Amino acid sequence: MNPSNDIALTEIAKALTGIQGFDQITSGGIPRGKATLVTGGPGSGKTVFGLQTLANGVLLWDEPGIFVAFEENSQQIIANAASFGWNLAELKKLFFVDAMPDPDTIAVGEFDFSGMLTLLSAKASAMKARRIVFDSLDVLLHLLPSPVERRREMNRLHNWLVANGLTAMITAKMDWQRAEPVPWEEGVLQYMPFIVDCVIVLSHQFDNSFSQRRLRILKYRGSSFAENECPFIIGAFGLDVAPTDTHVPGGSIPTERVSTGVEPLDKMLGGGFIRGATTIITGECGTAKTTLAGAFCEAAGKRNERTLYIAFDESGEEIVRNLRSVSIELEVYVKNGILFMHTGQVGSGTVEEHLLQIRALVQRHRPSCMVIDPFSAFTKIGNELTTQAIAARMIRWVKSQGITLVCTSLPGGADPGIAASILKIATAADTWLHLGFFDGGFDGGERNRGLTIFKSRGTKHSNQVAELILSDSGISLADPYTADGRLLMGTMRWQKERADGEERARLEAEFESKRTAVFDEVAELEAHLGTLQRSLDAKRLVLHSMSGVEATRIEDEEVRHSGVIRLRQAKESGFIDGARPETEPGKPAVNENHR
Repeated sequence: MNPSNDIALTEIAKALTGIQGFDQITSGGIPRGKATLVTGGPGSGKTVFGLQTLANGVLLWDEPGIFVAFEENSQQIIANAASFGWNLAELKKLFFVDAMPDPDTIAVGEFDFSGMLTLLSAKASAMKARRIVFDSLDVLLHLLPSPVERRREMNRLHNWLVANGLTAMITAKMDWQRAEPVPWEEGVLQYMPFIVDCVIVLSHQFDNSFSQRRLRILKYRGSSFAENECPFIIGAFGLDVAPTDTHVPGGSIPTERVSTGVEPLDKMLGGGFIRGATTIITGECGTAKTTLAGAFCEAAGKRNERTLYIAFDESGEEIVRNLRSVSIELEVYVKNGILFMHTGQVGSGTVEEHLLQIRALVQRHRPSCMVIDPFSAFTKIGNELTTQAIAARMIRWVKSQGITLVCTSLPGGADPGIAASILKIATAADTWLHLGFFDGGFDGGERNRGLTIFKSRGTKHSNQVAELILSDSGISLADPYTADGRLLMGTMRWQKERADGEERARLEAEFESKRTAVFDEVAELEAHLGTLQRSLDAKRLVLHSMSGVEATRIEDEEVRHSGVIRLRQAKESGFIDGARPETEPGKPAVNENHR
């Protein structure tokens, strides 16, 4: 059905709780001016949830509040809250009501909430309260003998909250982990979850001997919310909720490259890691995973980029010391604050506690680069599904912050569950580098490290295995060397290269000897050719001279022949006027007496 055009669609008013993560999954907190029910088993964090919401209301938004306690007295509550750094006794706008019934109290005759609500109305009006928490209301409801009376008083309480416009939170014990699909039908709350506007379920379980806390929003009238369970912890500052769905902002996709700290590896990756992407480096112990992570941190330090290094297997001081042996200097960046190294202790908390601690460190130090070494440490804390979920959430959240993340990880060994977790973590990363031992490992008498790029999204990358060499001068990657279809490294490569070098030298010497012999023959032939050329030139000169003499003779012969012809012609024609014919220039006159 389409909504009527004359009905205005508006968002409900909400009151922020100030609880990290919770306001995000509810898009603004709990419903303002309405009731919210918080349920859960013992130790699930119900009281802390309500108290933290009230304290934040006073401190952050100047909204006075009332805390009605049915299970503990105010002195105990204030003392317990001090462990979170809350000095509630100094909050003048936060009022505590001790409503804990005497253990020996027996309900006789009519009993209802009207007297208590009248006193609360006067106090709320006097202090202009905006928020109120009824902690462990189920304790009071137990004094009512029948379900009918409980329903009546819950209606009375709900109507009072609506009339006073207070943003209310009601906490109560309820075991939502039981097998029954509707546990409230047997509890003292009966139908309370149906009449409130928001229902929050807290749970506290143990998985592989590790504590796991979960928060689920069962209902929220008039508002969208995250329906999946969200992990949370009760940390040093109260509740901290980790949303399972982190929004990655849209916009332009980063294309900038950042150096890995190893120039040959940058070339193999087409320029380095993509900024804001996630890289996982897998490999057995001793394959130099931490060394590559340290090189990445050093490169970030040279770019003056803040970096967070979270280590689980070693302390930060040990890592700095060990990396110095391969000319990776991190101490200078630790001292100037560019690099912050945090040492985490596996087993000191749940996976969620570590994740939220990492988030807190990121918010404190604002890094643009981060290293988790090794990420596989989380597999020791949670199960396979927990590790995969943590990895997926971590990658989404890091991308949303624009952080370039590098994680190291063991491959999982013989444990198929851990191996499967690592594989799924690696497939979620943008780039996957794998380090391993080659040339038979210890069977070949030495360990040789090799690096290969299993994948790198958005990058044209090398498909070859490069030998990773560690030395006093740093990290280097040797070009792949193959022989007879095998990849050779270390001594085997050196021996093969030496043999190939000796063979090349022999062939070069043989070639040089033959070349010298041919050169000598060519020189001899060229010398002989020079002699022949000089003889040829002399013969050509003689022939030219002979040709000149012959040409002169022929010319003289032609001249004499021409003179004879003219004389004959003159004789035949006779003398004219008794004149003697003229002689040719340069020739004597003909003596007629000789005729």
